[in-house]
Amino acid sequence: MLRQSFRFITPVARTARVSPICRRSFITTSRVLQEAKQPTIKTAKNLAEVNGSESLVGPGTQPGNIPTDLEQATGLERLELLGKLEGIEVFDLKPLDSSRKGTMKDPIVVESYDDYRYIGCTGSPADSHTIMWLKATEGREARCWECGSVYKLKKVGVETEDDHH
Repeated sequence: MLRQSFRFITPVARTARVSPICRRSFITTSRVLQEAKQPTIKTAKNLAEVNGSESLVGPGTQPGNIPTDLEQATGLERLELLGKLEGIEVFDLKPLDSSRKGTMKDPIVVESYDDYRYIGCTGSPADSHTIMWLKATEGREARCWECGSVYKLKKVGVETEDDHH
């Protein structure tokens, strides 16, 4: 019974004319937004052209092609790849000084581009205890629970307005 009533109603609904609520087209709004000039961002092709995080966006690839790592990399990954192309190690990957123990008066200084850094202490001499992970922050030293070695953070780099989220 219910199915028959739907069959009866359907032809009427198809023939009914609906008048638009709004006679104004919204096409002009979309055209204004499309015609607004988008800021052009130049993609850095080498380290000398890097002038902020906006220039560290990969150009992508043409449709139908598979992008390379350099074409699709963005941010710090792209910075690292550009450095490797020029033979420059962008990030300091050397191990920390483990020939001595850091003290409160003479801590082991650890550089960071951020206001904190995780440090893995293995003691002095190296590998004298298992790795203890510490978090050194700006203005506060980190002390190893196992050997007592002290680490101090030194912030490097240029501070910009987009550093604070």
